[in-house]
Amino acid sequence: MRFSDLTQRIAGDGAAAWDIHYRALELLEKGEDVLLLSVGDPDFDTPAPIVQAAIDSLQNGHTHYSDVRGKLALRQAIARRHQQRSGQPTGADQVTVLAGAQCALFCVAQCVLNPGDEVIVAEPMYVTYEAVFGACGATVIPVPVRPEHGFRVQAEDVAARITSKTRALALNSPHNPSGASLPRTTWEALAELCIAHDLWLISDEVYSELLYDGEHISPGSLPGMAERTATLNSLSKSHAMTGWRVGWVVGSPALATHLENLALCMLYGSPDFIQDAAVVALEQQLPELAAMREAYRQRRDLVCACLADCPGLRALKPDGGMFVMVDIRETGLSAQAFSYRLLDHHGVSVLAGEAFGPSAAGHIRLGLVLGAEPLREACQRIARCAAELMEGKAHA
Repeated sequence: MRFSDLTQRIAGDGAAAWDIHYRALELLEKGEDVLLLSVGDPDFDTPAPIVQAAIDSLQNGHTHYSDVRGKLALRQAIARRHQQRSGQPTGADQVTVLAGAQCALFCVAQCVLNPGDEVIVAEPMYVTYEAVFGACGATVIPVPVRPEHGFRVQAEDVAARITSKTRALALNSPHNPSGASLPRTTWEALAELCIAHDLWLISDEVYSELLYDGEHISPGSLPGMAERTATLNSLSKSHAMTGWRVGWVVGSPALATHLENLALCMLYGSPDFIQDAAVVALEQQLPELAAMREAYRQRRDLVCACLADCPGLRALKPDGGMFVMVDIRETGLSAQAFSYRLLDHHGVSVLAGEAFGPSAAGHIRLGLVLGAEPLREACQRIARCAAELMEGKAHA
């Protein structure tokens, strides 16, 4: 049977990037000793008050259809939180609740991009970006962000890639996979470009609450940017709620209306009991959140310390997020080959940088998703893998 062209646009390298992760899961199921650092799924439990709120909502019978745009109480809570954190005046009519930031990205792309439009994306990029933009027929124009620049996008590089077909700029800060965050001066320069060329800015801010160094800037708060910015966020990383699928878009009321229309024929609303739990997540003072954030910061510092001065390795200290990029180019292997060797011979699963784009070639991405001792053990195994390769080079 014949399938649509869409099936080709949503396949490819981004989907294949997870092959090593699935292989690691198979090894784990067989009982093998594998340390899984290849996916950004927090190892923390969702805070108990959030779980209890969902249970209470279920027991109270909140299992029927919900507001397609998201229940008012949750949209108000999101608007308040966004305004408090960014300084951008935000009302509930600017918020659309969707099934995670991944769904939010897909929906925004469908509502602002046409076939043939170009969207400039910082590369390396999260592995689903190309398929998301390809799904609506848009063309991704990568702007390389180099390790020597700390994986931070340069406004002049963006400007050089703007054409008459450019419709949007898509960035995430802190960045996945590198954890780099953009300073205010860069955001201001990018905002000037968006205004001058009438571009949308899709701002993926899912790691904004896991920033350890510097200041998070939400570009929708900059002058002239609120109407042209779609801000994506979720509870997945900040609240250890990846499986709950709660995300949202903050944009103009007009964009929210279009997103609601798309959600009507696609999702028909998020479950009420999950939204009730999300309200608690956003409004209650939960000490677990600060504890998780501090744990990630300590894990980042631990990894960078453990890999410091290891032959063939150079850890790039991230500003935020829950990953560390490690330069393995001195070992002589590609990151893909290194990753498979690391899994097969040392039992550590990481993602190869090539999965995120050519600018990350020769780097691996490891997740800060294990406790201190297993993470220390993983670093020791990575160091041993690199040392073996360096020794082999020396005797070649």
